[in-house]
Amino acid sequence: MKNYIIITVLISVLGAGCTKTLELEPISTISTASFWKTEDDANGALRGMYIRLRSVTAANLYLWGEARSQNLKQSVGNDFTNLRTFNNTLDPTAAGPDWSSVYRVINDVNLILKYLPNISFKTEAARNRALAEAYTMRAYCYFIMAKTWGDIPLVTDPTEGYDPSVIYKERTSASAIFTQIKADITQGLSLFPDNSFLPGRNRWSKPALNVLKGDVYLWTAKKMNGGNEDFTTALTALSDVETADVQLLDNFERIFDYDNKGNKEILMANNFQQFESGATFMANMYLDAFPPNSDPDAVAIIGALGGGGGNYWTLTDETRNKFKAEDSRRVATYTELYSFEESTGDYTKFYGCIQRKFNGFVNAGSRLFIDDVVLYRYADVLLMKAEAQNALGQDPSDAVNAVRERAFGSNFSGNEFVAGSQEDNDEAILEERLLEFLYEGKYWWDILRFNKASESIPYFIDNPTHTYKYLWPLSLSILSTEPKAVQNPGYN
Repeated sequence: MKNYIIITVLISVLGAGCTKTLELEPISTISTASFWKTEDDANGALRGMYIRLRSVTAANLYLWGEARSQNLKQSVGNDFTNLRTFNNTLDPTAAGPDWSSVYRVINDVNLILKYLPNISFKTEAARNRALAEAYTMRAYCYFIMAKTWGDIPLVTDPTEGYDPSVIYKERTSASAIFTQIKADITQGLSLFPDNSFLPGRNRWSKPALNVLKGDVYLWTAKKMNGGNEDFTTALTALSDVETADVQLLDNFERIFDYDNKGNKEILMANNFQQFESGATFMANMYLDAFPPNSDPDAVAIIGALGGGGGNYWTLTDETRNKFKAEDSRRVATYTELYSFEESTGDYTKFYGCIQRKFNGFVNAGSRLFIDDVVLYRYADVLLMKAEAQNALGQDPSDAVNAVRERAFGSNFSGNEFVAGSQEDNDEAILEERLLEFLYEGKYWWDILRFNKASESIPYFIDNPTHTYKYLWPLSLSILSTEPKAVQNPGYN
C-alpha cells in the first residue's frame, strides 16, 4: 500500500504517521536507532496504537458494522457523505470509508512486534502483556476488514521505507486471513499473564481477547464451514470470560455514561477524552435545534443540544416497534420527539428519534460526544454464548434470560425467553442483539453471520440477487493507489 510511515512524537505519544504523497520519501524524525530502547518507548508505542484506533472507531466502525442494516433511515438532516452507505447503494465512486485507517493501526502493531522483543522490561510479564495486546489488536483489525471486504492484503511486517516490491500487496484470500487471525489470537492468549484488566478497560486483556476469539469462531463456524468444531471453540472461549471480573450492570443506561467509563460490564473500549479527541459519529444522531412547539417532556430528557449534529439519522418504525414499553433499554437507547399538532391538540407530530446511549456530556452548555466506543461488553458474551449453545443443540435460555432480566427488571415475568426450535431461537437471539446493541456498530455483521440479510434488510429483500453487496466495494482511491488490488466481484 502507498501508506508511508513517519515515526513522530506528539506530546508524549508515539504513533506511526501516514501520507499518500507518492513523490516524497518517508522522513523519520526519530530513527529506530534512537527509539525502541526503553520500556517507556514501548509503552509510548502501545499508547500510540490505541490512539490510532480512534480513527477507526470514531465513525468507521459504526458505518462498517451497523449502518447498512437499515435499522435507521434519513431524518430531518442530510448526511450526503453516508447516505449511500445507509441505503446499500455503494459503488466504487461512493464506497464508504476505505481500509486505510485500519492498516495504519496494523502498521503500529507490526512495528511493536518487530522492535519490542529487543527492549528490556522490568518484568517478563509486562513484556508479554505488551506483546499480547499487539497480537490482539492485529487480530481484531484483520477481523474487521475480512468481514467488510473479504480478501484483503496481508501485511505482517512494518512499512518503514518506500520499496514498491514491499508496500504493494495483492489481496490474500479471506480463509488465509482468518488463519492469521486465529494464529494471532493463539499467540496473544499464550502471552497474557493473567485475567486482569488494566484501569479503564480500554486496552486489550485476556478476557477481551477471549470475547474476540468467540466472535471470530462464531463467524468461521457459520460463514466459513467451521461447523461444530468452531462453535465449540467459541463456546469455550466465551465461557472462559465468565471467570473474569465482569458482570451486567443493574442499570443499563449507566453502561455508556462518560462518568462511568471502564465499568465492570466493559471488556474492551476505545478511549475518548475531552481535550484529547474529537467527537464520535453519534453526534449525527443528536439534534442541533428543536422544532417549534416541541414536547417539553422530551426536551427535558434530551437536554443540551448537539451543536452541529443535525439529527441526520433516525430509527425506522420497524426498529422502534421492536422495543416493548416495559423494556428499560428503550428509554436508555433513544427518545422520541414530537411537536404540537393543531388537529389533535396534543404533541403528536413525530419529528424523529434522538439516540441516548452515547450522548456524551454537557460542558459549558455544549454537548461533547466523547463517550468511549465500546467494542465488547459482558452482554455480548452472554448472547454470543447463547448463539453457540443453540448451534450445538444446547439450551440457550439462561444466557438470553440474564440479558432480558436486566432489561425488564420487575416486568421480567411474562417477558422471559423460552427455548423453541433451533431456527426460532436464532431469530430470538438476533432480535435480542438488535435491542441490546443498537448504535453499537454490530447489527450489520450480526445479520450477515445469521444469514438473514435477504429477509430482514429492505434493500436485499427488493434486490435478492445482489448478494455481492454483502461485501463492500473497493474505492476508486484504493484502486488507484494500490495497483495490485482487484475490485470485489459485482462492482466492476
